[in-house]
Parts: sequence; C-alpha cells; structure tokens
Amino acid sequence: MVDMTISKDIIHIGASDKNLKLFESQYVLEKGMSYNSYIIKDEKNVILDTIDEKVTDEWLQKIEETLKGDKPDYLIVSHMEPDHAYNIGLIAEKYPEMKIVGNQFTFNILSNFFDNIDLSNRKYIVKEGDILDIGKHKLQFFMAPMVHWPEVMVTYEQTEKILFSADAFGKFGALDADEEWDCEARRYYFGIVGKYGTQVQALLKKASNLDIKMICPLHGPILKENLEYYINKYNTWSSYEPEEEGIYIACASIYGNTLKVAQKMAEILKEKGARKVVLADLTTEDWAEAVEDAFRYSHLIVAASSYNAGLFPPMEQFLNRLKERNYQKRTVGIIENGSWAPSAGKCMKNVLQEMKDLKILEPVITIKSRMKDNNVEEMNKLADEILN
Repeated sequence: MVDMTISKDIIHIGASDKNLKLFESQYVLEKGMSYNSYIIKDEKNVILDTIDEKVTDEWLQKIEETLKGDKPDYLIVSHMEPDHAYNIGLIAEKYPEMKIVGNQFTFNILSNFFDNIDLSNRKYIVKEGDILDIGKHKLQFFMAPMVHWPEVMVTYEQTEKILFSADAFGKFGALDADEEWDCEARRYYFGIVGKYGTQVQALLKKASNLDIKMICPLHGPILKENLEYYINKYNTWSSYEPEEEGIYIACASIYGNTLKVAQKMAEILKEKGARKVVLADLTTEDWAEAVEDAFRYSHLIVAASSYNAGLFPPMEQFLNRLKERNYQKRTVGIIENGSWAPSAGKCMKNVLQEMKDLKILEPVITIKSRMKDNNVEEMNKLADEILN
C-alpha cells in the first residue's frame, strides 16, 4: 500500500475503485483508479473535494472517523468533474452549516449538476491569491483554468507547505498498485491534460514561487520526496519537448504486410545503432498508451495501409488523437501501403501538416502490397536520415 500519511492535522480520506475497467469511459485501467480527498483539522475543519459515486460509503465513513463528532466548516471544490464532485449535494445536505468554497466558474458549473442546493448563505467565492485562515493553517488559492476544466484551482497550505494540486500530478491506478509513477502518470497526463500544455506551464510558473514540501493530487499517490523530479516531468510534458531520444514506430496493418515492413524498419534502425526503438501495432495497442509513447520519444514513423481510398481507421484515429493533444516538436517519417492506388501516405501527411513544428521527412515510402528490395533500400535511407 502506498503511504498516504500527510501529517497530524491533515488526513487523506480517499478511496480506490479496483473494479473500474475504463476511466472516463475510454481509458483502459488494469489496476483500478484512486480518488483522493483530504481533511484539515484546525479551529475550522476543512474537506478538500468529495469523491466518486462508487466509493461514497467508504469516504463518508472516513469523514466520520476522522472528525470524531466534529463537523466540517468548509468544503473546498478544486474541480467539478463528477469523479471528484459527485458527493457535493450529499455532503452539503449532511452538514447544512458547511460553507462551499470555489471560484466563480466553480459555482457556474456546480449549478448545472446540483440545482437543489441553496447556496444563498453558503457560497464562499475566492479569487487568485486569496487566503482562507482556519487557525494554524492558512489556505491560499491559485486558479488553474483548463487544467483541465475552466474552474480548476489548486490550494497551497502555507504552514506545512503542501500543494493540493487537483488533477495535476495525478496518475491511473488504485493506491496499492505496485508500479512506477512515470508510465501511468504520463498516460494520464497526455490522455486527459495533454491538450492544455500552455495552461499547465502557467500553473508551473505559479508553483515555482511557492515553497512546496509535498504534493497531494486528486488521483494517485501523495508525492513527498524528490519533488523536483515530478515537476521536471510535468515541465517537459507540458512544453511538448521529447522526454527521450528514440523512435516510435506506429503501425496500422490490415493483413500483416504493413506490419512486416514496420518490423523490418525497426530492425534496420537497431542495426544502424538506434539506442531506442519501440514498435506498436495500433490494431491491438491501447490507444492511450500509443499516444503516450508518441509524446515520449523524439522521432515517429507512421506506417499504414490504404483503406477505402483513404487511411486505415486505427491510424486515422491515432493521428487525430495526437492532433487533438497538440503533438509537436518531433521528426516524422511516413510509410504507406496500397495494392493499386495507395492513399494512406497523402492522408497521413495531410493530418501531420496540421500540427505545429513537425519535421516531416521526404519522400513518403510507398509499398505496393508487400515489401520489395527497393523498399528496403528506401527504408535504409530513411533510417540514415533519422539517425544522422
């Protein structure tokens, strides 16, 4: 179990859903999902965010066990997405004197989900830099719009120097998932937050002015040590810089001939000394994993079959997902396959040209049904261009 201990006065009251197979009904989960919520006990008691519907009972029990008969004075709403905000109505009804803390956007969206909460005397609106004094602890609020909804804000606890970071620095996986942080945090970031790199950079700039000793996200483990490592990862990801020198070969093959070409391309690159080559079959690969790896490496090769005078759908979907997430600052090679009128290359190039700051290598390699000797020669030239 991941250590979720924070301090004597600040307690984690989150829970994990180990049975969830799809997050946001689209991201494959092999090890469930965690939902974090926190309580600060002081002269005034504060709950930071509620929790997903499926783990409500565990969360309510932890609140009662932690407060020991006391009542919360404030509920801070960092993010209105239902996996964190589902129980606002329930907890507001349970504790009718509790004030709800958010920014103006928070309450605009809150009314969409909960139109039966009387907020006339309970709404506590905060703006950039405002401080909520609850006794020993002082809570300062910083707006983080579009990381990844417009109402998102983070909370900095000044006394113990803790950043409650909302969805930033989160990851997939239940709290007891035995795995390194990087991979599932990267897949989470590029899947969910990746489109908003500029906004994440703005948040990191604000965070750089704070003395942070601990990061408490809404998903995943509490980050207590080597915070510079995690912050640097977020800086790299949100600035769209490659994380590693390497070549990611994404292949979409109908009958296997294009896949054989991609495998030969990987072999050529390795023979020529490429330190890192990763080959993915887009017809079987988790799409979010494919997107993550495309952002991870410095070079991309796309190899796809033509289909219905266009592009084989797994590749079309992959490229559109990259475009949606602002894929940029990479070098890309293109390999197409078509038996009589190859169309995949043109289609791939058209999508790639809509993305910013990509170096698209020429010429496009065209395979007619299956790989020939002249194609291998062209692939060797492509490898040389990538590696030199």
